[in-house]
Amino acid sequence: MTSLTAMFGNGQEQSEDSDKLRELYWNRAELKKEYESLKEESLRLKEQISAQESSNARSEQKLEHLETLLLDPNWVYNVVVYYQMRSFNERCKEKIARFAEQLKQQREKRTYGKVIEEWNDQRDEHAQAVQAQIGDHRMQMQMLEDQLQAERHRVAMMSGFSRFLQKRSIEKTLASVTTGIAEAQIQESSLLATLEEIQSSSAPDTEGLDIGSKRSINFMILSFAQQLYLHFSKDNLAGLAKETGDKGVGAINYGSKSDCETILELLQDRADSMDNVTEFADILQQRAKLISQKALFEKDDAAVPVPGTVSTVFSIDENGAITEKDANLLGENYWDVANVFSR
Repeated sequence: MTSLTAMFGNGQEQSEDSDKLRELYWNRAELKKEYESLKEESLRLKEQISAQESSNARSEQKLEHLETLLLDPNWVYNVVVYYQMRSFNERCKEKIARFAEQLKQQREKRTYGKVIEEWNDQRDEHAQAVQAQIGDHRMQMQMLEDQLQAERHRVAMMSGFSRFLQKRSIEKTLASVTTGIAEAQIQESSLLATLEEIQSSSAPDTEGLDIGSKRSINFMILSFAQQLYLHFSKDNLAGLAKETGDKGVGAINYGSKSDCETILELLQDRADSMDNVTEFADILQQRAKLISQKALFEKDDAAVPVPGTVSTVFSIDENGAITEKDANLLGENYWDVANVFSR
C-alpha cells in the first residue's frame, strides 16, 4: 500500500493538483483576453494618432498657404474680405438657427399647452363625476344611519312583550341597515382612493409635433431665409457670403485694394442693419403662405419640401406688392438652412 501511494499519490494531492491546473488555465484565459483587449486599444490609438497627424499636416498646409497670401500685396486685402465675409456668413447661420429654434419651441409649447389643457379638462370632469358619486353615497349612508337610529329608538320604546314577539324582525332589520352602512363605507373609501389617484395623476408627455406643424415651421424658416437673402442680395453680398462656406481662402478673388475696400464698406453697412430683419412678422407669414402654395413633398409624411418646388423667392414691399425671382436657397443650402428644418 505504501508503494502504491508513493507511485500514484493520495486523493488529496491529486485534488490539489487539479485545482492548480484549473487556476492556471483560467489565468491563462484571462491573460489572453486582456492581451487581445490591449492589442485592440493599441490599434485604436495608432489610428487616432495617424488621423491627428493628418489633421496637423492639413492645418500646417493651410497656415503656410495663408502666410503666402498675406505676404502677397495683391492678395492681402482679398484675405481680409474673405474672412469678413465668412464671419458675416456665420452670423447669418446663427441668426437662422436661433430663429428656427425659437419657432420650434413656441410651437411645441403651444401644442403641449393645448394637450395639457385638454388633459386638465378631462381630469376635472372625471374628478367631478367621482365627487358626485361620493356625495350620493354619503347621503345614502346618512339615510341609513338615520334609519338605524330610528329603529333603535323604536325598539327602545317597545314594551318587553312586543320586543320579544318582534325579536327576529327587529334583528333582521338592524342587521340589514348595519350591513348597508358598512357597504356604503367601503364604497366611499374606494371612491376616495379613485379621486386621490385622479388628482395626483401625472400630466402626459408630449408626443412631438405632427407633420402639418413641422411643415408650417419649415415654411416660416424658409421665409426668414428669403428675407435675409433679399436684405443682402444687393451687390450680391448673400452670394459672396455663401461662397466662403464652399471655398477656401485664396480661391476667391475680390479684385483690387479699392474693390476690396468697397466690398468691406458695403458689408459693414448691410451687416449693421441685419438685426432689423426680424421686424417683419406679417411679411414672413405672408411669404410662408406663398411658399406653401407651391411646395411639393416626396412622401405624405415628409416635412421638408422638394427644393425645386420652393425655389421662388417672394419679395413683398410695404404696400403688399409681390415680385418673384428664382433662387433655390434650400437646394443650395444657403446658411445651412436645410440643417435647421424640422423633420
